[in-house]
Parts: sequence; structure tokens; C-alpha cells
Amino acid sequence: MSEPVDVTAIFTPQEGEFSRVKLALDLAVEQVVQEPGCLRYEITEAEEDRIVLEERWESTEALDLHMRGPALQDLGESLSALLAAPSDLKRSDQPA
Repeated sequence: MSEPVDVTAIFTPQEGEFSRVKLALDLAVEQVVQEPGCLRYEITEAEEDRIVLEERWESTEALDLHMRGPALQDLGESLSALLAAPSDLKRSDQPA
């Protein structure tokens, strides 16, 4: 099994959509923290122009399962029309 993987996801809401993006992320957090291998999944910064979500997964395999899971698929659908740009993801297991 691989080492723990840290992920930082930055979401940029469209103007006027901050509350809806934050709500969608809050709902996702409630689901994702129960997924196998999730060590951390929390919003660490929430401002009108960006929301930062910090994640830590037991392994690359656990993160890969999460990336294909229903909670993330639902979140993607919820956010599809609310973001000004695609989310910016940085993973500790991939080069910058």
C-alpha cells in the first residue's frame, strides 16, 4: 500500500454563488468523511472568491476510490454551473 496522500482543492465560485458552493461542499464533507481511507476532509478557508478544501487519504488507492465514488460525482454535478473555473487540485503524490 502507498503512503498517505494530501490533496488541496481550491474552488472559485461564480459571482453571487458563494453560499451555494459552500453548501454543496459542506454536504459533501458530511458524506466523504465516512469513506474508507479518509483521514481528513475539511474546508480550511472560505472567502467570497475562493474556498479551500484540505484532504488526507490513507493511500493512493483510497483516494482513487473516492475520486470514482458517488459523493464526488454528486458534488461535481452540484458545482458544474456554480464555479467560475474548474477546481484546482494539488496532490502530494504528483509533481507540482
